[in-house]
Amino acid sequence: MERRDEAELARLMRAAISGDERAYGDFLQKAACLVRHLARRKIVHGGIDPEDIVQETLLAIHLKRHTWRQDAPILPWLYAIARYKLIDSFRRRGRRLEIEIGEIAETFAGPTSETLNDREIGHALTALAPGQRSVVESISVDGRSIGETAKWLGMSEAAVRVAFHRGLTAITGRFGQKQNEYK
Repeated sequence: MERRDEAELARLMRAAISGDERAYGDFLQKAACLVRHLARRKIVHGGIDPEDIVQETLLAIHLKRHTWRQDAPILPWLYAIARYKLIDSFRRRGRRLEIEIGEIAETFAGPTSETLNDREIGHALTALAPGQRSVVESISVDGRSIGETAKWLGMSEAAVRVAFHRGLTAITGRFGQKQNEYK
């Protein structure tokens, strides 16, 4: 396959250099396919669009077509240009790795691991007085604000803050003692 590509591309480029525009268009199409395949194989971590490499390579071929020696194989010349365009792109990108968020969204979409499971949370809440339990559960578990909790429980915001603080202090004191026992 490569030998056939070599002969066909060389023939088209010779015709293009002689002024055949149609042959030049065919050459660029075939060269684009080869460069696209090379770029997709070499770009494994993203951050560089293979089509950018194709376009930069085709532009360089157009500008440097006079440097190809007609008695030399064309594929090494073409691949050398493409390889240098790839290297230039990797250098421009640097060590950063750019990944589309859609590519990794599934990785982060799963449930997050909590430090406490539902049973442990329930155990911590049962150790509190009923008023403190309602306040801590409303704010910490249900996600309500202090104002919403105050309305929901019919308390003042100051009383909710005090009950919340005392409830968290009681939980911390109880679980803090257990942690110290294991040290």
